[in-house]
Amino acid sequence: MPKASITITNGQLVTPFHVTPGTLVIEEGVITYAGPSAYAPKGIEPIFDAGGSYVTPGLIDIHVHGGGGGDAMDGTVTALEQMSQIFSRHGTTAFLPTTVTAAHGEILKAMGAVKQAAEKGTGGAQVVGIHVEGPYISEKRRGAQNPAHIRLPSIEELEEIRQVGGPLLKLVTLAPEMEGALEVIRQLRSWGVTVAVGHSDASYDQVMAAHSWGANHICHIYNAMRGLHHREPGVVGAALTCDDFAVELICDGVHVHPAAMELVFRAKGPDKVILITDTMRAMGLPVGHYQLGGLKIDVSKEAARLTTGELAGSTLSMAKAVKNAMEMLGVSWPEAVRMASYNPAHAVNLGHRKGSLTVGKDGDIAVFDDQLNTLATIVAGQVVYQKDQ
Repeated sequence: MPKASITITNGQLVTPFHVTPGTLVIEEGVITYAGPSAYAPKGIEPIFDAGGSYVTPGLIDIHVHGGGGGDAMDGTVTALEQMSQIFSRHGTTAFLPTTVTAAHGEILKAMGAVKQAAEKGTGGAQVVGIHVEGPYISEKRRGAQNPAHIRLPSIEELEEIRQVGGPLLKLVTLAPEMEGALEVIRQLRSWGVTVAVGHSDASYDQVMAAHSWGANHICHIYNAMRGLHHREPGVVGAALTCDDFAVELICDGVHVHPAAMELVFRAKGPDKVILITDTMRAMGLPVGHYQLGGLKIDVSKEAARLTTGELAGSTLSMAKAVKNAMEMLGVSWPEAVRMASYNPAHAVNLGHRKGSLTVGKDGDIAVFDDQLNTLATIVAGQVVYQKDQ
């Protein structure tokens, strides 16, 4: 995608900590000014009048399987383009296509498509890496993952994925109680890859051992993991009490009850919660029958579920997740946006480029009305979506 220039005037700029009226300027794809309109540089065209709406850093989804008819496991640039287009309609400017438990060759194919899409561009939300969720997971806590492909952690397999994608391998979710997992965690961290505990039946002690080896992230907290018990705190207990863990939260009121979400927010605060969608192929499409990782999924207005009843991803958008966080948890605009942009950017080592309205960062911007309807989405200074007037 070409890097462009634009001036956004008359906006309520949402920084990680404040909302302030002002102007934002992007030149050659990079933010060059964000502050009071009186001091903004002149002559940067075109000019986009935000009309008093909220101007936020673009939302970043680091756990998303599909949308708009496409799925990361399709292993094609076309599928990733379909995903990018539908995501950009909801304020998302960057995402990590996320794999499921599958044959090694299928995951390699998905990685190859991610690399092509990242280099080519998508015309919508930017592909900034891959999240490998599975196949190194607990069969007991597999959730909507295909048990036929669950296997022990393998440095050799991950090395092959890394050879294809290089630094685009950003995040790996695994169950640390599996044989060989700790050595894999250490290797991934040496490569600069973030390691998440997820789809795991690990004890509290096993999770903390994984943390000592470098795991510092929790995949969709509460879901597909050993829960909190007063004599065995499990994965949830470790996640909530270890300050170093950042936790992913599917903020839809279905995957996690609002009271349980509040517990997470009280324990972790706005700096350690990361809003995700865990969206699958049907996001943006009609209700009906779909597939995820070779498993049949029934999608209703309320949820996406396996035919046996278990939840299987969602059809949530990042904008809706932000709105839910404000309505269900009572958080402020800056806090909700921080959990959907700043925090995910830093979780996968992209904080130097993305996640805040900071001079020198990528010109990835979302413009929302006060109901979180997306008015415009801008990637590298280029308007990729604008709501019809």
